[in-house]
Amino acid sequence: MSRIPQSFIDDLLNRLDIVEVIDHRVKLKKAGKNYSACCPFHEEKTPSFTVSPDKQFYYCFGCGANGNAVGFLMEYERQGFVDAVESLARVAGMQVPKETTEKDVKHAKKQRGLYDILGLASTYYQKQLKEHSSRERAVSYLKGRGLSGAIARDFGMGYAPPGWDNLLVKLGTNEEDRHLLVESGLVIRKEGEGKLYDRFRHRIMFPIKDTRGRVIGFGGRVLGDDKPKYLNSPETPVFSKGRELYGLYEARQSNRKLERLLVVEGYMDVIALAQYGMRNAVATLGTACGEDHLKLAFRYVNEVVFCFDGDNAGRTAAKRALVNALPAMEDGRQIRFLFLPEGQDPDTLVRQIGAERFTAQIENGVPLEEFLFDAVAEGIDVNSMEGRARFGKLAAPLLNTLPNGIYRELMFANLAKRTGLSLDLLLELTKEKVSLVAEPAKPDPSQQPQPEPELPAHLGANIGTSISASTPPHIDESYAHIPPLEPDYVARTAQTSAPKSAPVKRSSITLNPVRLCTILLLEYPKLVATLNNIPARAETEDEELTRLFDLIEYIQQRPNCSFNSILGYWGGRYGIEQQQALADLVANQLMGSVRSVENYNPEQELEQSLARIGQKLQKANNQKELAKLQAKGLGNLNNEEKERFRELVRLQHQQT
Repeated sequence: MSRIPQSFIDDLLNRLDIVEVIDHRVKLKKAGKNYSACCPFHEEKTPSFTVSPDKQFYYCFGCGANGNAVGFLMEYERQGFVDAVESLARVAGMQVPKETTEKDVKHAKKQRGLYDILGLASTYYQKQLKEHSSRERAVSYLKGRGLSGAIARDFGMGYAPPGWDNLLVKLGTNEEDRHLLVESGLVIRKEGEGKLYDRFRHRIMFPIKDTRGRVIGFGGRVLGDDKPKYLNSPETPVFSKGRELYGLYEARQSNRKLERLLVVEGYMDVIALAQYGMRNAVATLGTACGEDHLKLAFRYVNEVVFCFDGDNAGRTAAKRALVNALPAMEDGRQIRFLFLPEGQDPDTLVRQIGAERFTAQIENGVPLEEFLFDAVAEGIDVNSMEGRARFGKLAAPLLNTLPNGIYRELMFANLAKRTGLSLDLLLELTKEKVSLVAEPAKPDPSQQPQPEPELPAHLGANIGTSISASTPPHIDESYAHIPPLEPDYVARTAQTSAPKSAPVKRSSITLNPVRLCTILLLEYPKLVATLNNIPARAETEDEELTRLFDLIEYIQQRPNCSFNSILGYWGGRYGIEQQQALADLVANQLMGSVRSVENYNPEQELEQSLARIGQKLQKANNQKELAKLQAKGLGNLNNEEKERFRELVRLQHQQT
């Protein structure tokens, strides 16, 4: 698709005043050099939402929401990035240009074709539910489930009649359309023979929509004896079941200020709850609820409630969701688990007890922290010393996947209280490897036609078959001991008046040098021009280091950039979540009071931190080179290689 040039985004942000953009939607009050208000993204009585006119940046100390004018519009008005830029451009009286290449044009045309054919298919299926001669069985089924015509209309429900080529004949009038039908997953091409036939036949059809309301796929519930009972569209260029939530678009249409999402297991659960006025239910599409699902959900709400059967299979599914949820548990977010009576599902239960009592059960759902500790404690005598030790070994690696923040600190403090172990020892336990023998429960094939993914190695039917405690993949192991960033640490480092030769007065906290460099460059991007020894970019799995290299390259290309333009670029290229992650690093510095630190020099601090990074990269390169020489065999080395081998061994000895 065509892209909005970064230069235009920079110019747009420079022309706008974020105070005016936000004040037009949320009334702001002057508070010193900044502005404040009660946060529009969560309920609060005391204002914790702050807007900085200097940095053109907003931050909420209550829920962590942050960003620039584009980010605010995306969050507040639920707009996509392009829509938010276009809205602000209209305010600024600017015309949004687009960068297009031949590849962009072809890609955009293909995408439009897929959306169009899927939309036409949805219209066709809806029409068949009203007019087809075989529709009575489908209508009877829906009436038997208690669904009204209005709710079927709201969710765009339809009917795929019996036969192998109904949709193919209707929409596949030329070769291009037939190709789109195949690529969209609506039609199957038989391998070897090239024959085409409809994927969905004699099924109730549930259109799956993205957050913009476009049909991206379908689910079909069989009416005959075909298998599986439920069938989803395959993965396509516009549909990835691991990143979509059925019913999310409809939930947002019903309530633009959603506060909670209820995650259930099937299409009919979502629709039945909506029939009873509970229009905040969503469902995954034949897969466990993963991290991408939760990232999508938390874009719109701060609370997610998982709804599972109370049997063994339901608890196993809940544990799988628990593991996937932990990395998404940023401060201000809440997850709960609701376990239904055995044999019940949301569809049947809401009909028996009504929406009011069902909602009351949701309110009494088990908080994530309670379910986690209860699940880990299954089969363990936590009253014994041995049991508490085992409990700590199992729980610590799970807590280690939580993102840095107050919630993580409280969870580790809770674990320390439950086990009697010190925080230092618990952090050491995150490096333990514990093996448990447990058979995972098998999923119900009638409910989940697609094969469920294997449980993560560290969570089985009894919270896992093995718990591998390692630092999160984005954190270098050598930095794993470093505590989370103290709220006012960077604020204490904001004075720049001292000359370069002045000694640096260190903070009492040792900060990951990669993170420190990132923070300093965000605050003082012009320092890049003064640097003498920037480490060469290296291929690495460390996401923070990759981000630092990207940041340096961006500043080198735009030496006059500001924090605001960096944030705008990051949101456009990497998405709102990465933009917010970048903003979180410096939020307390931007909004906190700046305290004087004697002789503090950020330029010198940056040089020293980059030097440490360079040394670490060089050490890693030396180790790789040494390993290659060792693998070659000392007897096969020439004189030059032998000399290099001896040099690398000396360096390794000096560094250890």
